[in-house]
Amino acid sequence: MNLLDRKKAIPILIGDHKRFLIISGLAGPAKDIGFLTKESPNTFLFGGAMGGALPTSLGLALSRPKETILCVSGDGDILMSMGCLATIATTKPKNLFIICVDNASYLETGGQTSHTGLGVNLDIIAEGSGFPITKTIVTEEELLEGKKILDDNCSGPVFILLKVSKSNPPKYSRNWNASEEKFKFRKNLIK
Repeated sequence: MNLLDRKKAIPILIGDHKRFLIISGLAGPAKDIGFLTKESPNTFLFGGAMGGALPTSLGLALSRPKETILCVSGDGDILMSMGCLATIATTKPKNLFIICVDNASYLETGGQTSHTGLGVNLDIIAEGSGFPITKTIVTEEELLEGKKILDDNCSGPVFILLKVSKSNPPKYSRNWNASEEKFKFRKNLIK
């Protein structure tokens, strides 16, 4: 099966990133989002804290109900915090959208096969947890359907599983000063 190229699929799926507050998981998704947004004030990229993107996005969604929160994370990061999928589904934040960039590998640590490469389907887990909207994207047609879900700002929580090839994310050298990045994101929130 020819899977989508993350470098092309993610910008198409997200479109105008400025309409979201974006929390990104570490590794590939951080590079994807950093490259797309140039670390604009509406983005916070995780690094070195595997499993932190989902709970942080949930907290942000609950504390900022009038903002649209987008969590972009990888299969490894979401596998690390699967219990949070159930918490999100039962808490039902209408303003939370999750994109799981699934390359079926732990790209951060050398490309070992992740559980999704061994048959675990995070879309089915999200659906079984009670997400009202889930979508698996494998083809370009499905990519446009997923974009419509984000563009229509459907009532969430929404879980989108974006299946991508094992190609590398865009080359991007991010700011590793966590204090600066936290301050920039926080300042954007309280403006």
